Amino acid sequence: MSGITKNQRTTKMKLAVVGATGLVGQEILKVIEERNFPFDELYLVASAKSVGQTAVFKGKEYTIKSIEEACKLSPDIAIFSAGGNTSLEWAPRFAEMGSIVIDNSSAWRMDPTKKLIVPEINGQTLTVDDRIIANPNCSTIQMVMALAPLHAKYKLKRIVVSTYQSVTGTGKDAVQQLQDERAGVRGSKVYPHNIDMNALPHIDMFLDNGYTKEEMKMVNETRKILGDETIGITSTTVRVPTIGGHAEAVNAEFQHDFTCSEARSILANTPGIIVQDDPKHNVYPMPINSHGRDEVFVGRIRRDESQPNTFNFWIVADNLRKGAATNAVQIAEFMLEKSLVY
Repeated sequence: MSGITKNQRTTKMKLAVVGATGLVGQEILKVIEERNFPFDELYLVASAKSVGQTAVFKGKEYTIKSIEEACKLSPDIAIFSAGGNTSLEWAPRFAEMGSIVIDNSSAWRMDPTKKLIVPEINGQTLTVDDRIIANPNCSTIQMVMALAPLHAKYKLKRIVVSTYQSVTGTGKDAVQQLQDERAGVRGSKVYPHNIDMNALPHIDMFLDNGYTKEEMKMVNETRKILGDETIGITSTTVRVPTIGGHAEAVNAEFQHDFTCSEARSILANTPGIIVQDDPKHNVYPMPINSHGRDEVFVGRIRRDESQPNTFNFWIVADNLRKGAATNAVQIAEFMLEKSLVY
């Protein structure tokens, strides 16, 4: 729960959620309500087709606004989840109006002038001058949550990661495609192939190096968040027919040796991490159990017997929660708690 109260601020807190009708936008609103994030005025913002419609939040009816109107209202904090092009155009305009923009798209993540934040790892780097803050990719967030405390102890050398990512990472239309295929309904498709009863080694567009943008996000964002460009990282990202929850198989090589029991202890004592690692009793993280949860679940912790200082583990998290909405709201909470909102 948020530890912020309205009494800590002397002016009204104006909050905007841009992309409020999308999957992530809806989840942001859930998180705001659950964590009792403080605001005096709330602006729900969506695309032109939704402007003027109404939505109910915490028992109050709100009229959905255009992004132009919301910008003129100069919210203190604007959480964006409306796509990269919208963020590139509008985040600077909101910032010029004095807003703090927390952006969930990939638009600003690798901009050297913008910070890429997971509050538990590098929130302390934020200052009052940060007006546009990038929210990392969902698959990156859950991986660095588990790796950061181990990196601090043993220093990462190389990461090999394969992901198994939910259709919710693509959005409402992808969920509908999966449901249509399962029901035998001929509908529109957002993937180039069927997703039901299938696995697609194809998330985002392919690049000239043969990797996808999603795979390179995990490489570049992990180095930026951990502040270490020397870490070797390779990634394969796969879309699977699950609704809610990404899973990752990670092979991590460190410069210093470790014991699995010590690594388990470090992870178990890290806020935001839950260790589920009792394979003899079939206890391990699964996407179905992460749905609606904010924690990152880690299990299948075992030494890689093929080379020194290396172990394997399995990471699962709800990609719409800690992978997107919760992390964004936590950034907003951090800015308020540290009095970085003016």
